[in-house]
Amino acid sequence: MILSMTGFGKAVKVFNNKKITAEIKSLNSKQLDLSVKLPLAYREIELDVRNIVAEKINRGKVDLYVSCEIIDGTPTTSLSLDTIRQYKLQIQKMAQELSLPEPTDWYSTLLRLPDVLHSEQNNNELTDEEKTALLDVVKQAIDGLITFREQEGKRLETFFEEKIDAIQRFFDQVPEYEEERIGKIKAHMLESLAKLEVKEHDKNRFEQELIYYIEKLDITEEKIRLQNHLNYFLETLHNATGQGKKLGFISQEMGREINTMGSKANHAELQILVVGMKDQLEQIKEQVLNVL
Repeated sequence: MILSMTGFGKAVKVFNNKKITAEIKSLNSKQLDLSVKLPLAYREIELDVRNIVAEKINRGKVDLYVSCEIIDGTPTTSLSLDTIRQYKLQIQKMAQELSLPEPTDWYSTLLRLPDVLHSEQNNNELTDEEKTALLDVVKQAIDGLITFREQEGKRLETFFEEKIDAIQRFFDQVPEYEEERIGKIKAHMLESLAKLEVKEHDKNRFEQELIYYIEKLDITEEKIRLQNHLNYFLETLHNATGQGKKLGFISQEMGREINTMGSKANHAELQILVVGMKDQLEQIKEQVLNVL
């Protein structure tokens, strides 16, 4: 079973008069790229949060956002009147000494200054119970993300099976044209000799050259290796999780054999089959980047 690196999870928990919400999403990445955004009051346990995420999520570009709001109607912030008063006095003094006009809109001027808004929540000491509640919410969100990844993984598994089956169908048609290809090569060589107006030629030497030329275009080894890669891809697909990189390597090897077959084909119908296999393989390569 495979897992997708794309996913989303969300969890909400009420603790005392607070509603704690955790949202987590992930995209594909070669390694774990984690971004965590917490309210200022929870910054002291950011390392614990990161460790929990890293323990359950091996790879991906992960964004975790945690918010907290008061639900009993009490505002989380209040105006610091002493600070505002001091700002206003200083601005008036500056305007007087520098002969500058005072602001026409005191509200917008003063409310933009630092420390005017006073957060009650940030001054409260974080209790062990609240820490536990927060970490539980994060774990629940991660569980939701993993469930999402499993669902996407099933969809990807079906997709890969269909694409491998399509490649197999193209591949199974290759033997139909191999004998025909040899006949066409022989006819082409005889035609070339005729154009040279050679009345007689050494038939034994001709057969030797034909065999040598056909051996250079032989695709038996490529066929064997490609079939092994197709089987190994399906075997890996149905194995344990965390197979994304291995599936990527196998698809690269499949591409190598298909490309070699194409370069040796020397036959229009075979080239059409090769193009069909390449098309299906490119779709696999595009989606295998999302596999964990």
